[in-house]
Amino acid sequence: MEVLLCPEPSLSIRIAVPCLLNRLNIRSSLRFPAEIGGRWIARARLPAVKAVIDSATLDQLGMTESEIRNPAVSSTYRSSKLPKPNLTVLEAQARVCTGPEMTKPLSEEQAFKVFDTILRSVRGELKDEDRVSRAQLGAFFAGMTIRANAFPEATQWSEGEKRAIGTFWPQLVRALPPDVVFIADPEGSIMGSSIGPQFVGNDTTEMRLVGALREVLAGGHLGYEEVQGVLRDVLPLNVEEDGKDSSKESLVSAFLIGQRVNRETDRELKAYCLAFDDELVGY
Repeated sequence: MEVLLCPEPSLSIRIAVPCLLNRLNIRSSLRFPAEIGGRWIARARLPAVKAVIDSATLDQLGMTESEIRNPAVSSTYRSSKLPKPNLTVLEAQARVCTGPEMTKPLSEEQAFKVFDTILRSVRGELKDEDRVSRAQLGAFFAGMTIRANAFPEATQWSEGEKRAIGTFWPQLVRALPPDVVFIADPEGSIMGSSIGPQFVGNDTTEMRLVGALREVLAGGHLGYEEVQGVLRDVLPLNVEEDGKDSSKESLVSAFLIGQRVNRETDRELKAYCLAFDDELVGY
């Protein structure tokens, strides 16, 4: 009876989260009840995991409270350094930057609106949050290109999309930067552009990225070492301090989204996991 009324203290196991969380003095504890006579006599309530970061630590890291929130548990996470995406193109991305069976082709009205938005943006007619970033352009055109090259007929370009791109492409090919034209028509087989086949990038990092992208945009897959090599070159992802887009933004975006659209193989996924683990360890 005494044992039942006064059970042994619970066994406490403290798990320290490595890397960045160690620096921030974040700890989580799980408590398990003690076992008596081979039977569990009580169930301890698991406490909520709490992270307390004092203002001095944030100042030391040069970060704000909004930037330290974990994107894995916060749907509102967004670095204050990142510009907000253009909503018209973002909605289109949600439809076309998906898998072979999940893609929802744009209607003619939607497609005309999207390409008109892109054209006005690259001409400088849209400002601030209305502007379409190079990253958005890379993601959108990567999805469109893979659909044209590798998707089943049901999720390839709709007739409305074909009419829209046919209408806007003569203007877009003159207004878009070469890296985006490359993503939209890498081999010149979709729209007949000569820019894509000749594009090689601006430096050695981009050259490797462009070579890998040609395979991805054709609907193909890469080896483990090839993915690792590209990710080592481009990580960490940095926001341009002067706020200007760079060609690397569109190429990296096209690479990441393109591999998602193609459904990564196990070896590609392993390369991503290990590359991002290495990046966190080196934080």
